Amino acid sequence: MALNKDSKIIIGKSDVADLPTFNLENVKVKIDSGAYTSTIHCSVITETENGLEVVFLDNSEGGFTGEKMIFKDYKQRKVRSSNGKLEVRFSVKGSILLFEKKYFTEFTLSKRNLMRYPILLGRKLLSNHFLIDTTKTNLSYKQKIKKT
Repeated sequence: MALNKDSKIIIGKSDVADLPTFNLENVKVKIDSGAYTSTIHCSVITETENGLEVVFLDNSEGGFTGEKMIFKDYKQRKVRSSNGKLEVRFSVKGSILLFEKKYFTEFTLSKRNLMRYPILLGRKLLSNHFLIDTTKTNLSYKQKIKKT
């Protein structure tokens, strides 16, 4: 793991990560310093009397399980999408494993099926922990597979 002088971890422009809270493993993530919050693709997002029903990813993505999860603790927040439109999205808190360390952050839920990466990691997660080197990819994943 490469560190800079401020003890921040160097992360590349994309990686592959596990999200234990959501029972997801080896999912492609894009590092997005232009986004404030992190976002995860969901094929199902339904608010019911039992809570927020979510199916993360879809069957075209690595890591897809098809498992329906119900969240009692969730919020709605306004998010400006990449095309400049203001959207209201649901958000949940969860964990992501990067460089063998667990980080907790908020994920907004969105249909990203037309995008190359099902997960974007935004500044809220990145700011205090990472520096981005856009010439690198999969640094956390490479470290993970070396250990196995």
